Amino acid sequence: MRRVSEHLSEILSRLTPLTPVRLPLLEAAGTVLAEPVTAPVDLPPFDNSAMDGYAVRAADLGALPAVLPVTGDVAAGDLGRAEIPPGRAVRIMTGAPLPPGADTVIPVEWTDGGAEVVRITRGAPEGNYIRRAGEDVRAGAVVLPAGTRLGAAQLGMAAAVGYPDLPVRPRPRVAVLSTGDELRDPGDTLEHGQIWDSNSFMLATAVREAGGEPLRQSFLGDDPKTVREALQEELAHADAIITTGGVSMGVYDVVKAAFSGGGEVDFHKVAMRPGKPQGFGLLDGRCPIFTLPGNPVSAYVSFQVFVLPALRYLQGLEPEGLPSVTARCASTLTSPSGLQHYLRAELTFTDDAYTVRPASAQGSHQMAALAGANGLIVIPPDVTEVPEGAFVEVLRLPS
Repeated sequence: MRRVSEHLSEILSRLTPLTPVRLPLLEAAGTVLAEPVTAPVDLPPFDNSAMDGYAVRAADLGALPAVLPVTGDVAAGDLGRAEIPPGRAVRIMTGAPLPPGADTVIPVEWTDGGAEVVRITRGAPEGNYIRRAGEDVRAGAVVLPAGTRLGAAQLGMAAAVGYPDLPVRPRPRVAVLSTGDELRDPGDTLEHGQIWDSNSFMLATAVREAGGEPLRQSFLGDDPKTVREALQEELAHADAIITTGGVSMGVYDVVKAAFSGGGEVDFHKVAMRPGKPQGFGLLDGRCPIFTLPGNPVSAYVSFQVFVLPALRYLQGLEPEGLPSVTARCASTLTSPSGLQHYLRAELTFTDDAYTVRPASAQGSHQMAALAGANGLIVIPPDVTEVPEGAFVEVLRLPS
């Protein structure tokens, strides 16, 4: 058997990040920036008011209260205004450009709010409530580095410095297919021996959580020719393919049979539990295909360990897996020698420390424990027992 790290390294060595494209800002949401974004101008581009109030000269506020004639208004978006003469005030709105001659802004709350003459009861130094040009960003500064995942704040930043579109690596389009004659879509009536397909819905959602665009297909039966034809169809529009089921040692392991003479997918036993049977290859020499086990927990753990880092790499990100923490184990754990064990668990944080408790059900077919878990305890292959109170690595599952 090969080690988990060995299998992941081989997968990553055969991948190439997706080719960048330019997308309008809203279409770029959730993608990864392929090139740095620099500010073409200062931000803000001009001195402006941080408050509704009055623009004045600080020197005119030496004796309080100060009573100054109001010579006009400046609203946000005004293109320009004549210089304020000494001993005068201009009513100004938040975000409006500071008129020439003014060096401070007095909030309206410090005045009587007069429109023709204003009475100011509090003084202020030069620069009071003024946002200076370039205070946020200087022209030429990198505001978003390459490799940034573009969320709301990042797209707002791009818009603020004038970008209508961005060079990004697109969301990987990932086809998800389950195999097995026993499968039916949720909502269908089941006959004896049939089950509802859960893997494709679970993995399609995991693809979306990883930043990809899932292309869930209806389940396939146990005919190798049908599976091969379906995979060829997916090549027309998918950047990656995930299959579940049919990769073990049984007579009806259809995915293995579909590639028995093709040589495009290599199948291995990986020293892990759950998820020992794994396959990976490049269809047509370009499209990565991940053939995962059919048991739901095995498929899910395999996705997080192997597919998640690969999808991140396709998007130009570091090929990292799930984030991890160190936690104190609430009970004694046992693990088979030679296998890296991933145990579903409940992770809690109290008194500035993490504690983890394994789920009572750890069978690779037992979905209820997975649905209630928020972590996976990782037990290395050379550890067969973890005593209560010992510290373990825990992968944090998406919430």
